[in-house]
Amino acid sequence: MTDPQNARGRRTVGALLAATRDIIENDGMPALTMAAVAERAGVTRRAVYLHFATRTDLVMALYRSLGETDDLAESLQAVWDTPDAVSGLREWAAHLVRSHLRILAVLRALEQAQHTDLDAAALWRTTQGNWLKGSRRVVERLAGEGKLAPHLSVDAATDLLWALMSLDLLDRLAHQRRWSNKRLTEQLTAMFIATFVAPS
Repeated sequence: MTDPQNARGRRTVGALLAATRDIIENDGMPALTMAAVAERAGVTRRAVYLHFATRTDLVMALYRSLGETDDLAESLQAVWDTPDAVSGLREWAAHLVRSHLRILAVLRALEQAQHTDLDAAALWRTTQGNWLKGSRRVVERLAGEGKLAPHLSVDAATDLLWALMSLDLLDRLAHQRRWSNKRLTEQLTAMFIATFVAPS
């Protein structure tokens, strides 16, 4: 049987992470305090510190939880499970649309707060490092199969693919220009193929 205390603890952690995300998305990183999280989650400040010793721990826990609550890991795995490099590049475009749009508000808040908030800065560096690693893996696969555009080195292509993971690009097309996810995926895919894949 499930230990009721453990189940209660998991519910509390879930409520704390949900409150943290809500504050970041709606009020920004400057509003994120342990007291604010406790109030938003409907628990005591002691309950917050029982599970997270510092604000940094709380923010990092939220980052890790996004992979589960928003299926980010599953979406990314679909990229690596493709049968060839070009299919992987296509799936990379689809991954950006289906995953990054879900957490765009959190990413935006971190990006904006990175210059004044140490926790945001650390998490933003981690995020960008992961994006760069993913971009390199996609590009190295293209190069390994002889599919990388000849005018691009692996390093240049990696940097370019990483740069095209722009939050501005997603925000402007999806929210300001109101492109559907389908249209955005199709256009990103076409741009990626034209830019990174060697002509047949």
